[in-house]
Amino acid sequence: MPPALRERLARTDWGLFVAALGLSLVGALLVWSTTRDSVGAALAVRHLVNAAVGAVLAVALVAVDVRWLRAVAPWVYLAGTAGLVLVLTPLGQTVNGSRSWLFLPGGFSLQPAELAKIGLVVGLAMILAEGRDPLRPPLWREVLTAWTVAAVPVLLILLQPDLGSALVLGVLTVAVVAASGAAARWTWVAVVGTATAVVLAVTLPLLDPYQLDRLLAFRDPDLDPQGIGYQTRQVRLAIGSGGWTGTGLGEGPHTQGGFIPFQHTDFIFSVAGEELGWLGAVGLVLLLGFLVLRAMVVGLRSDEPFGRLVAVGVGAWLGFQTFENVGMNLGLMPVTGLPLPFLSYGGSSMLACWLAIGLVACAQQRWRVSR
Repeated sequence: MPPALRERLARTDWGLFVAALGLSLVGALLVWSTTRDSVGAALAVRHLVNAAVGAVLAVALVAVDVRWLRAVAPWVYLAGTAGLVLVLTPLGQTVNGSRSWLFLPGGFSLQPAELAKIGLVVGLAMILAEGRDPLRPPLWREVLTAWTVAAVPVLLILLQPDLGSALVLGVLTVAVVAASGAAARWTWVAVVGTATAVVLAVTLPLLDPYQLDRLLAFRDPDLDPQGIGYQTRQVRLAIGSGGWTGTGLGEGPHTQGGFIPFQHTDFIFSVAGEELGWLGAVGLVLLLGFLVLRAMVVGLRSDEPFGRLVAVGVGAWLGFQTFENVGMNLGLMPVTGLPLPFLSYGGSSMLACWLAIGLVACAQQRWRVSR
């Protein structure tokens, strides 16, 4: 093994990988619990395979020089954007009212919006860090370019429509622009722009009626008592019935009774709340919080703008997605269909989340080795 690679592996914060692996393994158990009666262990095994592939790719990123990552950032961004364009063509497939999937040969499927998050993280970091002194804030031209670059995938995702993923990209962009040192007015412009996009998506309307019902039922569950209103009530009942220690894996009455649709994806947190209890559910949230906090720490300690912005972008992405998913399970946020990182079933989401961990580890190498 080359000495440089050995040094990189020795200096890597493997706690990130251990936490992500632990979440992935618990996710497989939760997926198994909610799908075992219908498909046996098939989805749980697939969940583990997806996690293994993602983990290998994340470890591979540890060996990548952050300068090489910055060099290929435009191509990663373009690849993610191209995938979003493809789903709007006849090649795209509609699932649950959103034309956001590509079905590949061999029975595989891909959701380009998940990989677009990776592309936007590195794309924004490149634009706001390229060729400038770390002590100089970005110029207005650089910030405007960054917002233009972010607007393209956000608009393409809204056309699917997929409000949840568009919100993640918006929050991610706000965080990266703020962390770049840009003037505060640009952060406010970013917040207003994201809020405007959400309002337009709801009022035009760009959203499918099924998705709009989800948002309206958050305000008044009685508007859809047999659909999403019923579903969210069942989710809260499942979480509330778990108590402190839960009913035990595979023993939750709501989970095993099949009262909650999409429980292995959107509402996997309800399985944790019912069968692992309050303590187990809080433990999972703390592990996710550790990943977010560690990404932010890497960003704060980095003296290299590109690595700092990559780490902050990943932290904002995982943090907001966790907040939204847990919030919609608890009835504190509208249902948007966002998966819970590492825990929800879904190959595209799992791959993107593991790649995000690899990006943080790659960004971390620069500041650690240079000390």
